[in-house]
Parts: sequence; C-alpha cells; structure tokens
Amino acid sequence: MGFKCGIVGLPNVGKSTLFNALTQTAAAQAANYPFCTIEPNFGEIAVPDPRLDKLAAIARSAEIVPTRIGFVDIAGLVKGASKGEGLGNQFLATIREVDAIVHVVRCFKDDDVTHVEGRIDPVADIDTIETELMLADLESLEKRVDTLEKKAKGNDKDAREALDLVKRALVLLRDGRPARQLERKPEEEKLFHSLGLLTSAPVLYACNVEEGSAATGNAYSAQVEARAKAEGAVAVVISAKIESEIAMLPSEDRADYLEAVGLKEPGLNRLIRAGYDLLHLVTFFTVGPKEARAWTVTQGSRAPQAAGVIHSDFERGFIRAETIGYDDYIACNGEAGARDAGKMRLEGKDYIVADGDVMHFRFAT
Repeated sequence: MGFKCGIVGLPNVGKSTLFNALTQTAAAQAANYPFCTIEPNFGEIAVPDPRLDKLAAIARSAEIVPTRIGFVDIAGLVKGASKGEGLGNQFLATIREVDAIVHVVRCFKDDDVTHVEGRIDPVADIDTIETELMLADLESLEKRVDTLEKKAKGNDKDAREALDLVKRALVLLRDGRPARQLERKPEEEKLFHSLGLLTSAPVLYACNVEEGSAATGNAYSAQVEARAKAEGAVAVVISAKIESEIAMLPSEDRADYLEAVGLKEPGLNRLIRAGYDLLHLVTFFTVGPKEARAWTVTQGSRAPQAAGVIHSDFERGFIRAETIGYDDYIACNGEAGARDAGKMRLEGKDYIVADGDVMHFRFAT
C-alpha cells in the first residue's frame, strides 16, 4: 500500500532543495532497505520507527524492512497557475494523484534568493497557492453541474447524490474555503474523493527556515504554525539547507553534525512522521528470524484488511490473527515469552488493528 505526499510551493522557497535531500536520503537507504526506489520526481522514504529495530534485535531478524511513504516533487506554482500560467494543468494533474500535500513555505530572508512577489510573507504565499487550487476546483465543479442536473432529473440516484455534494463544495469554495473543510457523512467519503478536488487533500506546512532557526523556528514560522492551528493542519519547522547537507554526509558523521547545529534528529524524520500521521496511518509489524517488517494501514482497518496488505490471499482466506501488543512483545522478550505469559491474543475478522501490533496471520488456502 503506497501513500504519496506531493511537495508544492512557490518558486525559490526551497522546495527543490528539500526534495533533493529526501531523494538523497532514499538513495542512501536503498542499500539497506528494499523498495526505496527513486525516479526524477519521486522518492520513497523509510518512515523512521525505532520500534522496528528493537523487535528485530529480539527476534534476531536477518533483515529489517520499514514501512515507507512517497514524496512527489511538483513544479513550483505561480499566480495564475489555475489558468495555465507556469506549468498550468501539468501540475494540477500531478496534485490530483497524491494523498496529502506538503506545502513548503519560505520562512527565511536571503537577498541572494529572489522571491517571486518581491517580499517575505509566508501567510500570503500560502494564500496564493491555496487560491490557485481553489480556483481550479471551482472551474472543475462548475463544468459538471449541468450534466449532473440533467441526469438527476432522470431519476439517476447516483447523480442526485453527486450533485448535492458538488453544490455544497461549490458554496464552500466560493466562500474562499478549501474543499477539505466540507462537512460530510462517512458514507459520502468515497464519492467526495472521486471528485478529484485539489483542495480535498490534507495539508502539512513545511516551514523552511535559515540554519540558525532550525531548532527553534522564527517569527515567520510562528505565523505559519498559527495559520496551521487555525485550520486544523500541521506545521513542521525544517531547514532545507541543513537537510541537504545531512543527506550528503556519511551516516557515521551525522550525529556529530546534528549536535553541532542543535538538532536531536534530522528535520526530515519529523517531516516524514508528520506526513504519516497526517494521513491517519498506523503501523503493524510481522517479526521472525528472516525479517522484521513494518506495514501501513489506515486507522480503523480490520485484521483481514491488514492481512490483505501483505497478500490478497491472506485477506480472502483469513481465519484469525495471532496478535501481541508492542509493549508486551518487548516486555516478554519475544513471541514465545508473550505466549507463555498469556499476552498473545487470537483476534477475528472484526478486530481493529492497533498501532504497534505484532501480528501473524492464519489463513485458508
């Protein structure tokens, strides 16, 4: 199951520097972790999770395979992009394919790096891109209304439901609010996402600050954090320049460099975890002598769905899941100890997977 975050931002905000750091990190991981593939505009990164290393140490696993999340580099947006300025429809099509948006916002001053608007105003930058995406969504939905109304008059139930959702979304967009803020019922989620709206995806703001503010942030990043809090989004402070330098260092030198710049861990780790959380994902583990592996499912997934992430046959023939909570697995020093202590549970089809579960699936062939 792959999840993708699209990286967007105005030109000269540090978006490409950040993406290059991500892909360099992915390249470094490729020797140790399978599936860390890299393409010119795509990097798939391991999600940092120290629990996996602890599980592998107890089980003496020969291989460690983390869960992963993809980042897609989307060309710098400009005012008028919804009307074809810049790369126009090319970037719009790419954004529709992602699960979440990482919006890189310039939160630093540098006379050598020109801002397209001639000023440093992160909140205004956010508004520029959000406006372009909303305008594109407005145009997309307005084009659908006539067709849906004709079908709805012909007693097409699906068209009536879609028309109702489209009209509600249009009210929101015309009020200058993104589609993700639309109040909707759980049963409307599938239809809502089928609309392919650019502003329907959750947003994570990456506040790109100068090196000296990487640990604490600055006045600009504080503005973005306040904006994120007001709209229920997430903001992460990061220095793209520092991250690109870390990515180029040998692994044995990174800890010293991080200490020197006052960081406990790379900002990319926080960004990746924030993206993972933003998508409401949870991790379960399969652990054995051959490998310890992390798997990704959405919150609320049931045991058969989790089994299906490993292989579709596991879901079709699901019988039960032998389940140990992460803390119990560690405390009992592994599967045998957990079983002897009565900490292994047999869970059925209705069990909702909890973050950190160590699972072994039984299925009929």
